[in-house]
Amino acid sequence: MSAKIIDGKEISAFIKQQAAGRAAACAAAERAPCLAVILVGDDPASQVYVRNKHRACEACGITSLQFALPADTAQAELLALIDRLNNDAGVDGILCQLPLPSHLNEDAVTDAIAPEKDVDGFHPVNVGKMLAGKDCFLPCTPAGVIEMLKYEKIPIAGKHAVVIGRSNIVGKPAAALLLRENATVTVCHSRTADLKETVKTADIVVAAVGRPCFVTADMLKPGCAVIDVGINRLADGALAGDVDFAAAKEIAGAITPVPGGVGPMTIAMLMMNTVKSAEARLGMRKG
Repeated sequence: MSAKIIDGKEISAFIKQQAAGRAAACAAAERAPCLAVILVGDDPASQVYVRNKHRACEACGITSLQFALPADTAQAELLALIDRLNNDAGVDGILCQLPLPSHLNEDAVTDAIAPEKDVDGFHPVNVGKMLAGKDCFLPCTPAGVIEMLKYEKIPIAGKHAVVIGRSNIVGKPAAALLLRENATVTVCHSRTADLKETVKTADIVVAAVGRPCFVTADMLKPGCAVIDVGINRLADGALAGDVDFAAAKEIAGAITPVPGGVGPMTIAMLMMNTVKSAEARLGMRKG
């Protein structure tokens, strides 16, 4: 029997509906939550992402400020803009769209955003709080993975979760959040010995390796949950995840598609983080 398809569009719509209700409460108390997005240069993919974030803000009742800077913007100029937004009481969240042009230092830019406005969850203060299990902004894609599992009532506690990939953006924080939900977590990567055998023991597989169709059906335990974070552009222009979806769905118990799986969740969690920032400022924080 084919796996249940985990619909990221449905789940993200549910989360955005919740965010919209909480944003309306903020607006009634003082003003709508406000997200400032900085785009440096004219990378086509980044432009699409920024447009999608703007549309999501409109749908959720969140004020969207956009700052489009030329590709040759100096580091000092970008940091000055971030400093101005940090000190603007009318801004709740700041996001600088990555990747940045090569002459800019991404770490310095990420570190410059005030932790209380870091709705991407990338600042070292928020990363440290996440690892310590403290209240903080969680990185949007890994947080979205957890929300998908919870929405589908897929058990996490006591289960073996295998994360394939160890990036700071997805792999490491996904492992930390699964651990926080009381899973037993294994992180696999390019140096992992017996990768296939390790993955085959997983009740939950999170694929975030950036290689199309890397996870094959023979690597999966029958009935496992598969969360495919990968999004890869093939030679023919089609999109593919890190999992061989057609074959894997015949083995897995539940699986996310690409597109329409994890992707929509990232923006939904960004909306929720922005609302949470506004609630914290207003003393309305719900967690």
